[in-house]
Amino acid sequence: MALPDMLASTINHHISQLEAHCAEALARWQDSAREQLERALGCSEFIAAALLQQAGLLDWLYQHRDDPCRASQYSSLLAQALESVDDEAAFHRVLRQVRQQELVWIAWQDIQGNWSVEQSLQHLSALAEAQILAAYQWLYAHCIQSWGTPMNAEGEAQPMLILGMGKLGGGELNFSSDIDLIFTYPDNGETQGARRSIANAQFFTRLGQRLIKALDQPTVDGFCYRVDMRLRPFGDSGPLVMSFAALEDYYQEQGRDWERYAMIKARVMGKEQYDCYQSLRQMLRPFVFRRYIDFSAIQALRRMKQLIQREVRRRGLTDNIKLGAGGIREIEFIAQSFQLIRGGREPTLRQRGLLETLAALDELALLPANDVAQLKAAYLYLRRVENLLQAIDDKQTQTLPETELDRARLCAALNESDWSSLVAKIHQHMHAVHQVFSGLIGDDEQEGDADVDSEYHDLWAMARDPDNANLILADLGVPETNIADQLLSFKQELAKRTLGPRGRDVLNRLMPVLLSKLLAQPHPERVLPHITHLLVNIATRTTYLELLDEHPSAIDQVLRLCAASPLVAEKLARYPMLLDELLDLTHLYQPLAPDAYRSELGDYLARIPVEDMEQQMEAVRQFKQTQLLKIAAADIAGVLPVMRVSDHLTYLAEAIVEAVVNQAWYQMTEKYGQPTHLTDREGRGFAVVGYGKVGGWELGYNSDLDVVFLHDCPSHIETDGRKVIDGRQFYLRLAQRIVHLFSTRTASGVLYEIDTRLRPSGTSGMLVSTLEAYADYQQNEAWTWEHQALVRARMIYGDPSLSRAFSEVRQRILTIPRDPETLREQVSSMREKMRQHAHRHDPAVFAMKQDKGGITDIEFLAQYLVLSHSQQYPALTRYSDNARIFEQAGETGVMPTSQALALKEAYTGMRNALHRSHLAGESGVVPQSEFVTQREVVEQAWHQWLGQP
Repeated sequence: MALPDMLASTINHHISQLEAHCAEALARWQDSAREQLERALGCSEFIAAALLQQAGLLDWLYQHRDDPCRASQYSSLLAQALESVDDEAAFHRVLRQVRQQELVWIAWQDIQGNWSVEQSLQHLSALAEAQILAAYQWLYAHCIQSWGTPMNAEGEAQPMLILGMGKLGGGELNFSSDIDLIFTYPDNGETQGARRSIANAQFFTRLGQRLIKALDQPTVDGFCYRVDMRLRPFGDSGPLVMSFAALEDYYQEQGRDWERYAMIKARVMGKEQYDCYQSLRQMLRPFVFRRYIDFSAIQALRRMKQLIQREVRRRGLTDNIKLGAGGIREIEFIAQSFQLIRGGREPTLRQRGLLETLAALDELALLPANDVAQLKAAYLYLRRVENLLQAIDDKQTQTLPETELDRARLCAALNESDWSSLVAKIHQHMHAVHQVFSGLIGDDEQEGDADVDSEYHDLWAMARDPDNANLILADLGVPETNIADQLLSFKQELAKRTLGPRGRDVLNRLMPVLLSKLLAQPHPERVLPHITHLLVNIATRTTYLELLDEHPSAIDQVLRLCAASPLVAEKLARYPMLLDELLDLTHLYQPLAPDAYRSELGDYLARIPVEDMEQQMEAVRQFKQTQLLKIAAADIAGVLPVMRVSDHLTYLAEAIVEAVVNQAWYQMTEKYGQPTHLTDREGRGFAVVGYGKVGGWELGYNSDLDVVFLHDCPSHIETDGRKVIDGRQFYLRLAQRIVHLFSTRTASGVLYEIDTRLRPSGTSGMLVSTLEAYADYQQNEAWTWEHQALVRARMIYGDPSLSRAFSEVRQRILTIPRDPETLREQVSSMREKMRQHAHRHDPAVFAMKQDKGGITDIEFLAQYLVLSHSQQYPALTRYSDNARIFEQAGETGVMPTSQALALKEAYTGMRNALHRSHLAGESGVVPQSEFVTQREVVEQAWHQWLGQP
C-alpha cells in the first residue's frame, strides 16, 4: 500500500541524515529493501533516531531484516556481549545497545507486517527477560566478589528470584512497557567468602538496587526498561527484597484483592535455572487461586474498575485504547475475573497469558464462543495498534495521536486508507469488548442494593430484639410463628464466628433480600432453620456470601431446594462449593444423560495430573456432590421419576467406581508394575461386583455400596515393575487401595461408604477372591441368604471376559435345584429375624421398608421366586432388579400376570413414597391408612408363596 503524501517530507529528511552519516551502508538498500526502509523511517521516529545514533546498526539491520525469529538468540547474544565486560559503565552500555538493536528489528517486523501480534509480544517479552537475567547474573557475580556468596543454614548458595509481573509475566509485553518486578530469595543467612559477612537480606537489597539502576537509569545510550517495584509487599514503603517465608507470611496475613489480581501473571524470570522455583510457585498458588469458587473477586474487580473509570473521566481518556471503555484493560479484567473466581478448581484457568485464558474460557464454555472470538479479535487488534503507536517514538502511550503526522504514521503501519476508517475499526472493537465487560462485571449504574422494602432491612437490624421483630413481621402480614426467635438465635450464633468487615457488609446486604424472598413462601418458619444453618456454615467464608449477594437467582434456588429437601439443604451447608451450581439454571435441573457420567467424569479428571492423587480424590468427590445436587434438583422439580432417579444415581456410582479403580491401578502399577499374566491380553483381570441397591439399580442419595472384588490371576504369577510382588498380593493391595480411596474423608467428604461383608466368608474371608474360589464358595459353602443376595448382584466394573464368567457363575448358582419346603422355611426365617431386629411399637403408622406388606417383603418374594423357579425358568436370573424380576415371573408363567403386575406396582409405589420421605428428611413412615390395598396384595402373595406372614 502506498505511503501517504504527508510522510514524504519526513522520509526524505531521514534519508538525507543517513546519507550524511552512513552513505556506504545506505547504498546497500535498493529496490524492495529501499521501499521497506522508507516505510519504516516514515512510520517510526524511533527507528530513524536509532539508525543514526548506533554505528553499524543500519548495516546490521540490512543483514538481519528477514530473520524469521530472534527470541532464542537473546540470552546467548547478551552473554557473549558481556563476557569480557568488567566495569559497570560498559555493562550499562552493552545492555542498552542490545536493547535498541533488537527493538529496531522488532519494530521493523511490526511495521512491515511480517508476523503476527503474538510473535511480536513473545519477542518483546523474551528480550526483556533475557536483559533482566543477563544483568542479574553479571551483577550477582560482581556482588559476590565484594560481599561474598549468600548462604543458608545448610551451606547452600542462595539465588535471588525475580518475579516478572503483569504483561512481562504473561509473555505479553508491549513495545515501550514498564516492567513490574518483585525480588525474593529462599532462605535467610549470611554471606561467606568475603572478609566481612553481611546478612543475605542486605546482600540481595544491594544487588536489587544495582539491578534496577542497570535497567532503569538513563545514560547517553538511553535506558533499558522503566522498573516499577510498587507491586512488592507493602509497596514503596516495604523492603526491596524479602525471603520466601516473609513473602508467604505477608500474602497469608495481609494480601489484598488487587495483589491477587496482580499475582495471576507472576512468573519467575529464568525459572528453569532454579531448583527452588517450584516451592515458590506452590507457596503463592493458594493465595491467588482459592480452593473453592471465589466470588469475592467480583467485588474486588468492580472496585478496581471504578477507580479506573474515575481516572478515565477525570483525565478525559476517551481515546485511550487501554484504559478507555472497551480497551485492553477491560479484556484483561474479563479474563482475570474468571481466573480469580474459578482458577482454584479449573487448572486451565491458571495460565498467565491472556490468549491462553480466553481459549480456556471457550473450552470450558464459561463465555459464549462468539464473545470469546470478539474478545480475542479485539485484543489482537488493539495490541497491534498499541505496539505500532509506541514504536513511533519509543514512548509508553496508549492514547491515539492528535497530530496529523503521527495519525498518518499509524494509518500507514496498519494499512488503513484514512484516519476515520482506523478510528471506526478501533471503536467497533472497543464497543464489542465493553458489551461483554458490562454484562459480566457491570457498570456503575447497575450497582446498588436490590430493591427491597425498608421493613426487611429493619427486620434484620432488629433481629436481636424479638418483640420489635415480631411487630415488623406482623406489619408484613406474616402469621405468628417463631421466626423472630430463629433470627435471634442466628444472630447469636453469628456472634461466635469471626466475621471480618467485608463479611458483615455482605451479610447486611444479603439478609434483607433473602428475608423478603423467604417470607413470601408458604411456611417460612420451616425453611429458615435450613437457611440459617447454611449461612452459619459459610459465614466466615465471605466468598460464598458474596456469591448469593451477587446472584439473587441463586437465593431463589437455595430457598426452593431447602424448602423441598432438608437432605439437599444439609449438602449445601456441608459442601458450599455446590452453591456455584445454582447459577446455571439450564444445567441445574437437567442432569447428565445416564450414559454420560463416565465420559464427563473422565474429562473432569483429565484436567488434573494423574500423579496428583490428593487433587484427583478431591475432584471425584466434588464431581459426585455436584451431580447429586443436579439429580436431586431434577427430582424435586419433577423432571425425573423415582425409577429414573435411581438409574442416574447408579450410573453415577458406576462411573465413580471406574474412576477410583483407575486411580488405584495407577498407584499400584507405578510401584509394582502389573501382573505378568496381563502382558499379552487386554484388561486388568479385575472386577467389582455390585450387590444390594447398586446391584439392583435402587440406589438412594445416601446409599452405601455393597461390593465384592474378584480377579483371575493364576498362582505363581508376579508383577513386572521395579518392585516385584506376588500377583495375587497385588490384587489384594489393589482392593485395599480402592477401599481407602473411597473411605478417606477429604474436604468434600467420604466418597461412598463401602461394605465388603458379602464377600466369601464375610469379614473373615479374603478381601479379594479369584473367580474360581468365589464360584466354589457359592456352590459349596454359601448360606441361603447369600444366594438371596446373589439375586441382586451384577458386575459394575471389570473385563468383558470376567463379566461373562461371573454371569455364568451367577446363573449356575441361582439355578441350582432346591427343596421348596426347605427354601421356604429358610427365606421366611431370615425375614422374621430381620423384622424382629427392626421391631417397633407404634401401631398408628406403617413403616414402608420393614413392616408386613412392605418393601422388604416384596424383595424377599422376588428372591424366593428366582431361587425356587429359575432351574425350570432360567430367564428369571436375567435381571437383578425387583421390578423386572416380577415382569419375568409374569411372562414365564411362574405367577399370574395380574399378581406380578400388582406386586410390581406396589413395590414401585412404596419405593417412590419412601424416596420422597427420605428426600424430605423424614423417616419413611406413613399413616396406617396409606397403601392398604398394596399391602393386602403383598400379604396375600406372601401367604401364597411362603406361608403365613
